[in-house]
Amino acid sequence: MRKIKIRSYVGKDGILHLDIPVEMKETELEVTMTLKSIKKQPTSLKEEELRQLEWHEFIDKTYGCLRDDPIMRHPQGEYEQREPIE
Repeated sequence: MRKIKIRSYVGKDGILHLDIPVEMKETELEVTMTLKSIKKQPTSLKEEELRQLEWHEFIDKTYGCLRDDPIMRHPQGEYEQREPIE
């Protein structure tokens, strides 16, 4: 048994094409695949910094969007008194 690790790209068609050279010819092979998504990240930012940057961009885009239509909490009414749980 031999383990081969490759990286490949899935295009817009959603089909993964694999070209793997093997030294064996005229034989059957059993192939096991594990697919793992790889996130590309800028080399200058760590993952946590990237998440914080995305969060700050979200806040900047949405800040003040309800300023002309404030959220109001209406009266909640009276709740019944229940016996305490023992």
